[in-house]
Amino acid sequence: MISNKKLLNFEFTPHAENTNAPVLVFIHGLFGDLNNLAVIAREFMGKYSVLRLDLRNHGKSFHTEEMNYDRLSEDVILLLDHLNCHKYVLIGHSMGGKTAMKVAAKRPDLVEKLVILDMAPVNYGEHGHREIFSALNAVKEAQVKTRQEAKPYLSAYIDDVSVQQFMLKSFDANMPERTRFHLSALEKNYLTLMDWTPIYVDIPTLFIKGGNSDYILPSYQKAILDQFPKAKAFVIQGCGHWIHAEKPTFVIRAIARFLNENNASEKREN
Repeated sequence: MISNKKLLNFEFTPHAENTNAPVLVFIHGLFGDLNNLAVIAREFMGKYSVLRLDLRNHGKSFHTEEMNYDRLSEDVILLLDHLNCHKYVLIGHSMGGKTAMKVAAKRPDLVEKLVILDMAPVNYGEHGHREIFSALNAVKEAQVKTRQEAKPYLSAYIDDVSVQQFMLKSFDANMPERTRFHLSALEKNYLTLMDWTPIYVDIPTLFIKGGNSDYILPSYQKAILDQFPKAKAFVIQGCGHWIHAEKPTFVIRAIARFLNENNASEKREN
C-alpha cells in the first residue's frame, strides 16, 4: 500500500534478464525533468533496469509550495520503496545530485553507489540563477503562447543560447506560469535549494566535474571527503555544468567504469 502521499511521475524500464543488478536511478537538476538524462540512461538499458523520475515541482510530478532536500529525498525514497527493488545506484545532476546524496544519507540500505554530476555538498548561496528567474518571469507575465514568442524574453536576460534552449524545453502554453515546472515555488525556495546541511555517507561515490564549471572547486575537497569518505572524482574537460548534454559519451564511460569496479572486485573475491 502506497499511503496517502503522492508518488513522483516516473518511467521504469526493467531489464528482463539481469534482475540481480542494481537499478540505475537518474535524477535531474533544477528546471529539468526525467528527459534530461535520457541520453545517458538509454546507454545502460542493455545491462540494467533504469528508473527516471520527475522531482516535485518539475515535469509531470505534483506541485507544492514546500521544497527542500528533506522533502525531495522523502519523495524519492517513497518511490524506491514502492518499486521494491533490492538495490539502487543513484545518478543525480546538480539539484538531483544533492537529492541523491540526501537519499543515501537517510537510507543507505537502498543505495549501492552514488554518481554525482557536477555538484558538491556545500552551500552555494546565490549562484547565477537570478537572470534565469527574471527571464522566466518575463515570459510568464507576457503570457506568450508559443516557444518562438518566448525566445526574445529569454534572450533579454540570458546570453547563453544553450541555456535559453534548455528553458524552452519546459515551456507549456497551457500552464499559468508558462512552464511545466512550478516557477514561483522554485524561486521562493531557491536559497534553500542552494544551501546544504552536512551529512555522512559511507558509500562509494563518484563526483564527475565539468572542467569549465565552478560547481566543484578545489576548495570543496575537504567538505566532500568529510561527508563522503569513499569519494573519487573524475573531470571531463571542455564542458560546463551540463556535462551530460555537452559530453555524454565521456559521462557514460565514467559511469560504466565506476559501475564495473564493483563487478571486478566481486569476481576477485570469488
